[in-house]
Amino acid sequence: MIRQVLMPKPPTNSSHPPLNSLLLLSLLLNAPCFAIFAKHGQLLTRYRNSDNLQGLGWSRKAAEEAEAAAKYHCSGHGYVFVDTFDMDEKGTPICECNGCFTGPDCSQMVADCVADANSGDPLFLEPFWIANSEAGATVVPAWYRMSYRINDAEGSVVSPVLEKQIRAIHALVGNAITQGRYIVLGTGSTQLINAVINSLSPTHASNPALVVAAAPSYGAYRGQTEIFDSADNLWKGDARAWTKQTKSLNSTTFIEFVTSPNNPDALLKEAVLEGENVRTINDHAYYWPHFTAISHQAEEDIMLFTLSKLSGHAGSRLGWAIIKDYNVYQKIFQYVRSNTLGVSHDTQIRATRLLRTIINGYGKTKTMEVVNIDKKQMIFHYAYPVMRSRWEKIERIFKSSNRFSLQSVEPLYCNFLRKVTGPSP
Repeated sequence: MIRQVLMPKPPTNSSHPPLNSLLLLSLLLNAPCFAIFAKHGQLLTRYRNSDNLQGLGWSRKAAEEAEAAAKYHCSGHGYVFVDTFDMDEKGTPICECNGCFTGPDCSQMVADCVADANSGDPLFLEPFWIANSEAGATVVPAWYRMSYRINDAEGSVVSPVLEKQIRAIHALVGNAITQGRYIVLGTGSTQLINAVINSLSPTHASNPALVVAAAPSYGAYRGQTEIFDSADNLWKGDARAWTKQTKSLNSTTFIEFVTSPNNPDALLKEAVLEGENVRTINDHAYYWPHFTAISHQAEEDIMLFTLSKLSGHAGSRLGWAIIKDYNVYQKIFQYVRSNTLGVSHDTQIRATRLLRTIINGYGKTKTMEVVNIDKKQMIFHYAYPVMRSRWEKIERIFKSSNRFSLQSVEPLYCNFLRKVTGPSP
C-alpha cells in the first residue's frame, strides 16, 4: 500500500532538522511505490482506452498451446503440431514422425524402410521459419472474416493488403512486372491452371482449343485438362509435334503452357508455337532466387506463381496469376469465384504475414551483398545455399554412375543475389 505523506509548509529557517530528516527518509522509502503507482496508472489508462476490458488476453491460451507444442524436438525426426496436440498416459506429447521413424519421440528408425523420393515437398524451408517463428506467426481470432467476402460493402473476395504484398515481393526480387496488371488468387496455382485454360478456350466452337506443352512437361497440365473433360478444350501432348502443322495453327486455338524454369528439368524455356491463334500461359512457379538465377523481369501476358515455391507453405494452397488483359482477368476471376468462392480468408491472412516477413527481412538492409546481411532473416540467401548443396550431392551421385547421367544446367548471373549462381532446382 502507498502511504500518503503530508508535506508541511517549508520552514523559514532550519530550526527543525530532525523533522526534515524524517521527511527525507520517508520520501526515499516511498520512491519505489510512487514509481509503481505511476506505471500502474499508465497501464490503467491504456486498458481504459480499450473497447472491451474482458477481451484482453483472449489469445493467451492459444499462444500457450502453440508454444507448448513447438518446444518438443521429437529427436529431430518429427513434430508436435498444435492441431494434433495429444498426450500419452504419462502426459507426454505424442510426436508425428517423419517417414522411416517411429516411437513416441520418433527416436526409433524403421528397419528396412524405403525412402519415397516420388515428388518434391518444400520442407527444406522449415528451419528458416522456425528461426523466424515470431516474425512469421499469425494469430487468427475465431470471428476473423467469417463472411464469404473479404469486404461486405465491396463484395471483394481478395485481400487488398495481400495483393499489395504480392506486388511488393515481385518488385523486391525483380522477377516479374506487376505494374498495370491484374492479379487473381487461386487455391494453389493448380486451380489456376484450368481457370486459365477455361478463360482462353472458345465457347461452343466447332473446334475445341488444343492444350499443349513442350516435353518434358509438368503432369498437372494434362491432368487438369483431362479430368475436367471440357468440350471446349482437349489435351494434345507435346507442343513440338505441332510446329509444322500450319493448317491447324491457322484454324485452331492452341493453348501452350511454358514452364520456366521447367519442371522437371529446371531449364529456362520459351514458347514453341507461334501464330495469331496461339495463347501462351507462362508458369514461373520456380522463378525465385533459391531455385534459379533471376536474369530478367518476366512480362508475359499470363504468368502463374505459387506460395509453395516461394515460402515453402504448400499446405496453405495459394497461387496467383498476373494478367495483362482485363477481359482474360475477368474470366479467370469469375471461374475461381464460381468454383470455390475465392481463396480461404485464413490462407490469405497467413500469406500476407509470410510475405510481409520476407519483405521486412530484406528491408533491414540497403544492399543485397551477402557480407552485409543476416542470412537467418533473408529467405533467399538462406535457401539458395541449401538447394545448391543438395544439387551438388545429386551431381556427385550421378557422376559415379555408369548407367545414368544428369543434364547440364549452366551457371547464370542472378540480378537479385548479385553474383553468378550455379543450378539449384
